[in-house]
Amino acid sequence: MNGFDQLPEAVAEVFGEGATAKETYGLLTVDVAADAWTNSLEIARAALGCTYFDWLSAVDEPGEGFRVCAHLVALPDADSGHPSVRRLVLRTTVPHDAPALPTTTGVYAGAAWHERETHEMFGIDFTGHPHLVPLLLPDGFEGHPLRKDFVLAARVAKAWPGAKEPGESEHGGPRRRQMLPPGVPDPNEWGPVKGQLPPAPARPARGARAAAAGERPPRRARSVSEGSASQPTERPAPRKRTADAPWQQAAPEAPGTAGGTDGTDGTDGTDGGEST
Repeated sequence: MNGFDQLPEAVAEVFGEGATAKETYGLLTVDVAADAWTNSLEIARAALGCTYFDWLSAVDEPGEGFRVCAHLVALPDADSGHPSVRRLVLRTTVPHDAPALPTTTGVYAGAAWHERETHEMFGIDFTGHPHLVPLLLPDGFEGHPLRKDFVLAARVAKAWPGAKEPGESEHGGPRRRQMLPPGVPDPNEWGPVKGQLPPAPARPARGARAAAAGERPPRRARSVSEGSASQPTERPAPRKRTADAPWQQAAPEAPGTAGGTDGTDGTDGTDGGEST
């Protein structure tokens, strides 16, 4: 038996006073104090057999601080009676105003890159790290993008670093009208350029825009007399197809010339033969 068999009930005996543990969906999670971070990692490696370092990251918990998490793994060991993989998440919390932890590279060398990423994404300082420089973000990037108070650059207008365009500063053309998208804070009140920009004009309300553009004239309602006065118009005469003009308007014929009233083609009731 080892420490894994005693957890989470005997977490204080393994990691010391103040440590708490719980197991959810087969994953054991142990919370320790920030000043016991390095010592807890050494205990997990030596006493629990967590020789494999998987990953390290953090979570920004508003009102609490940055919760740093390290995922450790004890590989299968048939000789010690543990043929399966055992996993452990070790966590601690550092305050927002002074986020700092000692580096874990002395215990797990593979944590070097993870601490560099966590440093640039959350701004947590890992003291004693041999090379704590940016890993993913470009040079000159402002802020820490995984903090809850970080304003995404895609939703806030920032100055274009390239050539000047019409409407920008140091250009003679008219300046474009800048609007704030709905739900986006003013970059002059929140962000890396706070207090350095003039306030952006707010979008006018719908009623104000209508008043500025001029009221639309009211639609004229149709009266009852106008509706009843409309009478069906006379349908045009059918078109007659001829050799010269395939679709030529047929001239109206005089009444009584197209055929007799008795079904013959004469006008006097005869069959159109010569008179004797």
